[in-house]
Amino acid sequence: MASLKGLDCLTLQEFIPDDITSILGLAKELKKSLKGGEPVRPLLVGKSLGMIFQKPSTRTRVSFEVGMRQLGGGALNLRPDELQLGRGETIADTARVLSRYVNGIMARVFAHSDVEQLAEFATVPVINGLSDLHHPCQVLADLLTINEKHGSLKGLKLAYLGDGNNVCNSLLLGGSMMGMEVVAATPSTHQPDPKIVRTAQQNAAKYGGRVTLTSSPETAAKGADVLYTDVWVSMGQEKEQTERMKIFPPFQINSRIVDLAKPEVMVMHCLPAHRGLEITDDVIDGPNSMVWDQAENRLHAQKALLAVLL
Repeated sequence: MASLKGLDCLTLQEFIPDDITSILGLAKELKKSLKGGEPVRPLLVGKSLGMIFQKPSTRTRVSFEVGMRQLGGGALNLRPDELQLGRGETIADTARVLSRYVNGIMARVFAHSDVEQLAEFATVPVINGLSDLHHPCQVLADLLTINEKHGSLKGLKLAYLGDGNNVCNSLLLGGSMMGMEVVAATPSTHQPDPKIVRTAQQNAAKYGGRVTLTSSPETAAKGADVLYTDVWVSMGQEKEQTERMKIFPPFQINSRIVDLAKPEVMVMHCLPAHRGLEITDDVIDGPNSMVWDQAENRLHAQKALLAVLL
């Protein structure tokens, strides 16, 4: 793996498969060290991460903040209303200023263009902690979780059921890059971004994966190694809730859908979950659920990402 120092992570397309494999390998090593009683690996001593949150956060904030501490560095939680951003300072000027103080910026935003602007004008690495189009850090944790169980990713079938949202987009990119078969089952009105689908299909052709879109949850689930879902109404879409509640129920992951997949299928959800909507209690709490493992792996995957970028 060539040095990734100074790179941004906005979409996962900044990397090649060898880079992701190396990041996952480091994540496993850091996880093993932590479980073995080594709470701090001094890889980022003296370094700081500025964290901008336009949206509320549990997993992203806690995992990045704890992760920086466990690597010997520190993290600053920055809300827009506490920054001059809230009084009209431009994203570009904020990026320029923060770059003089911190060694990296993580941003959880609404519009993907905001994190792109940060990256354009910052002179330190920018990490997308979530945007309306992409959630790369979540998918690194997901790939780590799948890899831990199977030992490899290539050739595995991942079926995503639900809204063609940022998580779906990043699963298409990350899975296709790692040679997986990724099937997105969504309503025809809520498919993943067409440009991202085309990029994922190009990845698949290059790296031996496969990308398919369908409106049939049953087709997607059949023979799947991984079943994945997310909320039907993301932050910022609350006005669409009534309409979405009519459209998405057929895409629920329940015991019927699980029975169509392989017996040892991994069931995944990036959380927070709306139990009884996109996933049923018996499934999320059942023997096939890997939801809590993937939540934990946000910490380990992001630590590895921070270590290689900062």
